[in-house]
Amino acid sequence: MKAVKSFKSFWPLALFGCARVAAVSIAVWGAALSAQAQSIVVASTTSTEQSGLFSVLLPEFKKASGIDVKVVALGTGQAIDMGRRGDADVLFVHDKVAEEKVVAEGFAVKRIEVMYNDFVVVGPTADPAKAKGNDVVEALKKIAAANGPFISRGDKSGTFAAEMRFWKMADLTGKTGSGYKSCGCGMGPALNMASGTNAYALTDRGTWLNFKNRGDLKVLVEGDKRLFNQYGVMLVNPAKHPHVKVAEGQKFIDWVTGSAGQAVIASYKIGGEQLFFPNAAK
Repeated sequence: MKAVKSFKSFWPLALFGCARVAAVSIAVWGAALSAQAQSIVVASTTSTEQSGLFSVLLPEFKKASGIDVKVVALGTGQAIDMGRRGDADVLFVHDKVAEEKVVAEGFAVKRIEVMYNDFVVVGPTADPAKAKGNDVVEALKKIAAANGPFISRGDKSGTFAAEMRFWKMADLTGKTGSGYKSCGCGMGPALNMASGTNAYALTDRGTWLNFKNRGDLKVLVEGDKRLFNQYGVMLVNPAKHPHVKVAEGQKFIDWVTGSAGQAVIASYKIGGEQLFFPNAAK
């Protein structure tokens, strides 16, 4: 009887212990779900990633919001395709024509300008094609006429889209010379190929400034207003993809286009040179 009495006396304690464990488990599970909710996927370009901008921008956003950002760095076209599929919450890219198109198609809510820099043509110091100057179209004409080595990204990036516009302006679409090579790769690998073969290439200035393997390459063409490179940010449309994290994604957009985010963008420099210029308020 004592054993039975003892068991009965411990039974409420056992129930209390189980309830306590369950409560702790639920709390941990709830915290895990909350942590999972406090994160977004941003589909962006290789230039924002390889320039090093996100390494300073995202920790400041996390500090201000508590939200983690996973960046998938692709060519702009591929990043926009992620938005179309609903595989990202926010798009942060640099091809205005493609950006406006994805908004018009209803896959993104609204395009907001964030910052800009410029494209430059880099090439060998000796400049065998005599491309140096401030006219990108004339430079491409000289490179093609000399059959100069030129490494193109050849992907769905904003940089490649700009390059194609410049070849079209030069009336050289499909007539880029025998030295033209397409790598189908990101900006960093394209610059590595150009460095290794002493070739010309079009690059955004931010990636170039952060690029360590320059070899004999230097900036040869800059200052042409047609080399202007604008970046935009957009929320993926939850009407198309209901799982999009609207609140968190909008917080990121509001922050990066607000005074705090714009100040971080303006402060990012390499060797004293500013890589991006905020213009969300303009």
